[in-house]
Amino acid sequence: IADTRWIHGDLDGGANLYRKGHIPGAVFLDLDIVLSDRSDLTRGRHPLPDPNEFAWKLSERGINADSFIVAYDDAGGSVSARLWWMMRWIGLNNAVVLDGGIPKWIAEGRLLETGNGPDTPTPSSPLQPRMNSALLAEMNDLEARRNGRLLIDARAGERYRGEIEPIDARAGHIPGAINVPFSENLTNTDVPVFRGANELRALYGRAGIDNYNEVICYCGSGVTACHDLLALCIAGYETAKLYTGSWSEWICHHKVEVSA
Repeated sequence: IADTRWIHGDLDGGANLYRKGHIPGAVFLDLDIVLSDRSDLTRGRHPLPDPNEFAWKLSERGINADSFIVAYDDAGGSVSARLWWMMRWIGLNNAVVLDGGIPKWIAEGRLLETGNGPDTPTPSSPLQPRMNSALLAEMNDLEARRNGRLLIDARAGERYRGEIEPIDARAGHIPGAINVPFSENLTNTDVPVFRGANELRALYGRAGIDNYNEVICYCGSGVTACHDLLALCIAGYETAKLYTGSWSEWICHHKVEVSA
């Protein structure tokens, strides 16, 4: 069980939440430390780590190739979906997202434990990535505009439209992108969960997905776009790609056009 809770602007926020109460047996996987390599922010706010480094950090937390990972957060799956996608990226289809996350766990009256979590001995044989590069798109892929490609922006509508930009230096969206905010993948209930496959097929069908042979998702930094990718998988579209640098990388390179 992997706790991926994260608070923007608070480097210790997720870890503090974990220590105050987590699902019993869960280990904490920090978005900024384990699921990203933030050494070069011209690659975006949450660039992917070196896959071997990522695999080693998982191994240090007791995760091996035979592990079945249940990832959760407190934000509708918007962070835990990044771990789900990254496991597919290194060639392991052994991760799922706990629908409803820890809010649903608590609402159902289930127990939490506190503290630093379980001791997790490092396996003698660390994970060996078997890269699935077909899941990944780079900035130069987007610069080479091609017919038959659908680019989906997973950010909130007001950020997509350039009306506000609370995080990144410039507002707007990548030219040609359409907007399917990740929040639309979720039900309008007290504890949001993913919509069913038929509803998600209808949502992305209205976006015109069936008219394209390539789909790429992005967001601000390659995190919540994974939520759209998970929703697409639920809907039966399993070949969509992640542009991991996303908007925060795109705007660092002035040779590319920015549209609002």
